[in-house]
Amino acid sequence: MSTGRAKDSAEGSSRSAGEQQQSAPLSRYESQKRRDWNTFGQYLKNQRPPVSLSQCSCSHVLEFLRYLDQFGKTKVHLQGCIFFGQPEPPAPCTCPLRQAWGSLDALIGRLRAAYEENGGSPETNPFGSGAIRVYLREVRECQAKARGIPYKKKKKKRNQIKTHDDPKPTTTMHSS
Repeated sequence: MSTGRAKDSAEGSSRSAGEQQQSAPLSRYESQKRRDWNTFGQYLKNQRPPVSLSQCSCSHVLEFLRYLDQFGKTKVHLQGCIFFGQPEPPAPCTCPLRQAWGSLDALIGRLRAAYEENGGSPETNPFGSGAIRVYLREVRECQAKARGIPYKKKKKKRNQIKTHDDPKPTTTMHSS
């Protein structure tokens, strides 16, 4: 395998600048985005019948997110569980493991970016759909409630823009 690397480095001088830039090591984010994009593409190919990217809709994305739950590592207590609403349960239970909301949120962000980088238009991006935002909000609220952590939306501070017609003049006093 080292002969392939030697060959690559020997050919490096004859490559164009664009090719050399692509062979540079990717950042952790870019690597993850590429892996996520390939995983989603494989998921679409495995559908019966296979789904092309041009046919992909937000319903396919929602199905993909639900499919990923089986690989989750976050315990989400069900409503009837004795540990429902407890942040740190004292014993194990049989409640399912799911994908954590933060992981899903980050995944959607990476897939949304990858979709547009791979030729999709922002207007047709299935990862940016309102249904996806609603799903993520419901997952976040459900998981927070199951752990006994109420999620309160932070109120945005309203910036009061002062106009020049403001009746109260603002003067600053300087001490000498």
